[in-house]
Amino acid sequence: MKVLVIDDSNTIRRSAEIFLKQGGHEVMLAEDGFDALAKVNDYLPDVVFCDILMPRLDGYQTCAIIKRNQKFASLPVMMLSSKDGVFDKARGRMVGAQDYLTKPFTKDQLLQAVQLVGAAVHGET
Repeated sequence: MKVLVIDDSNTIRRSAEIFLKQGGHEVMLAEDGFDALAKVNDYLPDVVFCDILMPRLDGYQTCAIIKRNQKFASLPVMMLSSKDGVFDKARGRMVGAQDYLTKPFTKDQLLQAVQLVGAAVHGET
């Protein structure tokens, strides 16, 4: 699967890239929402992992913009955050996020999230 990881932390981007490539996925990285919007259009990922707290355009805004575009309305977006609050998860769902992964995540958690999204996209359970 083609995965886009959006995070302003170089450490998180690189960790995610290493984990995903080890899992056999193609990876594209973006450091903020503006960077990500261009890459979503050009790269056409199968799933997006999006940090919430970023400068300029936060994760909620980025997700909402992606989801408002008819072409990407069904693109699964997983929110990434160091906060694990009910409010944050609810807000993510309100802007169209598929699910929520708490940082720091393990390789297994990340790959399992991609697998679950992949199964949902392909109609498997």
